[in-house]
Amino acid sequence: MTAPLHPDCQTLLAMMAAAGRPRFETLDAQAARAQYAGARGAVQPPPPDVAEARHLPGMRFYRPLGSDAADILPCLVFAHGGGWVFGDLDTHDHLARSLANAAGCAVLAVDYRLAPEHRFPAAVEDVAAGICYAVAQAATLGIDPTRLAVGGDSAGGNLAAVAALMARDGDLPTLRFQLLLYPVTDMVQAQGSYTRFAAGLPLTGPAMGWFRAHYTPEPETWVDWRASPLRAASLRGVAPAFVLTVGHDPLCDEGRDYAARLELEGVQVAHLHASDLLHGCLTMAAVVRPAMDLIAMAGAALRRGLA
Repeated sequence: MTAPLHPDCQTLLAMMAAAGRPRFETLDAQAARAQYAGARGAVQPPPPDVAEARHLPGMRFYRPLGSDAADILPCLVFAHGGGWVFGDLDTHDHLARSLANAAGCAVLAVDYRLAPEHRFPAAVEDVAAGICYAVAQAATLGIDPTRLAVGGDSAGGNLAAVAALMARDGDLPTLRFQLLLYPVTDMVQAQGSYTRFAAGLPLTGPAMGWFRAHYTPEPETWVDWRASPLRAASLRGVAPAFVLTVGHDPLCDEGRDYAARLELEGVQVAHLHASDLLHGCLTMAAVVRPAMDLIAMAGAALRRGLA
């Protein structure tokens, strides 16, 4: 049985109904991107101040408030959510800044290529390139390449989990930590939460099918661990993890399964489950106020993981 939705989430759903916006799965990719970007001002607080927000080719680099340009900082390479179809550096600017300040670390946010123009594994390749860039440019950026984490929300959490597996296998530089915020971990989409949450929420089971059709349209790719990290032969030896799941979310079951499997295979993992919140809440904190507490807890876990 699922806990009742938090009152702030109910307010959000009422706002969405009043706005009368069509569901993402009824739109083409360009229209969905415009709709998602256009809603940002209504659901996100003003971005917090940081010491630096620097634009780089295909990336944005943040240094946390209170840091000095001479400080050598740990760094989070961050991949935004949006179903691999929409989302960008601006839609996740508030979250990236908030994590930098909460963790006291630099954040390198990657503006990876989007589907359907650039299908799987383009996004995987771009996040991997971002990690390699962080290490290669560590001296210029003022970061410690031995204290590197990867993280992301939703589709970005999927890309982060895949990058952690690649680092475990020696295909990427060593990672100290992974931050997985309501991640996608299984493209087969057979978990019960896909049918439990088939309507009435910002993200539903049918919407996830729409995202999958854009990013991984070929069924044979659904079992590739680079698309479905839950289906990797082994998770043993990956970086310690913080996994956030929320109760009203078609991704709930696969996120919980991933956290459980990490623990079973000897990986240090902290799993936080917010039973009364919904998918996407971290980028809706102006309305869903408990999201700021979740960001603070994620940031604290990241700070400890990069210590």
